[in-house]
Amino acid sequence: MLKKLANAALFQIGWFTCVLGGNSGWLLLVLAILLVHLWLIGSWQAEGKLLMTVFALGCVIDSALIKVGVFDFGEAGRVIPLWLALLWPLLATTLGHCLAWTARPWWLGSVLGAVGGPASYIAGSHLTYVHLPLGVWPSAFIIGAIWAVVFPLLHWLAAWFRQAHRHEASA
Repeated sequence: MLKKLANAALFQIGWFTCVLGGNSGWLLLVLAILLVHLWLIGSWQAEGKLLMTVFALGCVIDSALIKVGVFDFGEAGRVIPLWLALLWPLLATTLGHCLAWTARPWWLGSVLGAVGGPASYIAGSHLTYVHLPLGVWPSAFIIGAIWAVVFPLLHWLAAWFRQAHRHEASA
């Protein structure tokens, strides 16, 4: 129970650090949070591949949302800012810990994604320089629909990597 609370607290600290700190030296704190998680709560062997995969997947998803005009960061680039990209491995740290309860049944993850995904992006847009050109409600609908699929997919990836790790450890 203590590890789950620590996991949730580390995630929240990381989320606020990314959103409020932007692409600044504060991102070093996020890297420290990821290291603390892997040292005290999870492990690199058990979660490292998951964190890297979710990081890459998240960059693709959020870059696509920029490309189609859901987000605007006021920059000419088509790649998401580093602070936004680092939110993805932070989220991945919660999948086997404080948010593990949303893995089964699958629809719990879907509901959490549909509600929590847009809430997180909209809250972030109010705290930083992210603009939602389509408006709040159309953006929330699009993001919610995507996250209703993405969050169960992330849980599936977490379970797949856990199974692969158990298989490697027993071999």
